[in-house]
Amino acid sequence: MQTKVSEIQSYFYSCDSLYKQLNLQRVPKHIAIIMDGNGRWAKQRGFMRIRGHEHARTSVRECVKTCGELGVKALSLFAFSTENWSRPKEEVDFLFKLFQMTLEQEGDELNKSSVFLRVSGDRTQLPDWLNKTLDSSIKNLSGNHGLVLNLAVNYGGKQDILQAVNKVISVGSKITEGEFEKALYTNGLPDVDLLIRTSGELRISNFFLWQAAYAELYFTPVLWPDFRREHLLEAILDFQKRNRRFGAI
Repeated sequence: MQTKVSEIQSYFYSCDSLYKQLNLQRVPKHIAIIMDGNGRWAKQRGFMRIRGHEHARTSVRECVKTCGELGVKALSLFAFSTENWSRPKEEVDFLFKLFQMTLEQEGDELNKSSVFLRVSGDRTQLPDWLNKTLDSSIKNLSGNHGLVLNLAVNYGGKQDILQAVNKVISVGSKITEGEFEKALYTNGLPDVDLLIRTSGELRISNFFLWQAAYAELYFTPVLWPDFRREHLLEAILDFQKRNRRFGAI
């Protein structure tokens, strides 16, 4: 018991130390996270893959809370990609049920924190019951003016670009950068400043190909179910040490 208390005290001291190093005037406006490593986390512990997804709810909760406290404008979470349909049906069904349960259970806390919810991706392929829950959650949080929590569900960067081009063409508009961005699923959100990927993989896996054109990339070996406030603060501190030139000298 004493060891557990010491670990908790050490954790909060570490977070506090990292927080004090932050420049709150240079916090990223938009942070996007590729939440990778749930399956490996479960496998390392001899669990079924779904246990990794369950445990990752704590990671989401801490990131949302921390971003809200720091004044981050938007947090995008890559929750389900267009390629994830190739996973076993049982796992996909479980993920969707987990989305539904999490939104229902976390709704009051999100409201209390003034979180505004939106979804990016092709929702036409999602189950009706999940779309109903998403619509209900979006409506319940629509009056909030704090952190924008953007869930990328059935999202793919290439697919987003194609649907945006087709949308602009369908209304007979000229394809300008401005018109194109309005047609993206992320219309209205600022460009991504910091893109984080967990689990040690060094790729962006078809995520926000347009929106992250000048994002700072941060890769960590930490598996997503173990990702906590301190890891997010470390990523933001690393971001603040970089010189963002946007193509200039």
